Amino acid sequence: MNVLALCGSLRAASMNRTLLEACVSVAPPLRIEIFAGLGALPLFSPDLEANLPAPVCALHAAIERADALLIASPEYAHGVTGVLKNALDWLVSFPPFVDKRVAIFNASPRSVHADAALREILTTMSANLVTHACLALPLRSTGPTVDSIVGAHGAAIRAALARLVRAETA
Repeated sequence: MNVLALCGSLRAASMNRTLLEACVSVAPPLRIEIFAGLGALPLFSPDLEANLPAPVCALHAAIERADALLIASPEYAHGVTGVLKNALDWLVSFPPFVDKRVAIFNASPRSVHADAALREILTTMSANLVTHACLALPLRSTGPTVDSIVGAHGAAIRAALARLVRAETA
């Protein structure tokens, strides 16, 4: 199974990026690709849909290759980050996104507003939100490492990824 991971933070030392890297390290036999091009996406404009920019084509190709999506994103001002919302806007009228399995991994259980907003956005976009594969982890903001995340939460991450594979939605 191929899983495409989207990180809603462009920060070099992002906890969410590190969380996704921890997922990659515990994922085999899953193949998780962290999409690196969210920052290159132009701001969404329907006027650009007739001749899609190359970064949008790259996102679309990655979505088509993926059997499922894994999203990790911080909360900014009680909302979804602009970079993640922009990426999702580019997927609204993209048929291969419809009914794609999605799990949300939250690096801070206190980020309830963005999590709720993201769930609403994904549901509105007709994603198959696998709620039992979603995971909120209490990561510390003082530089978690892949190894520390795997050590403390590896079993929970493996279990959530297994639920994504099985697409448990109830």
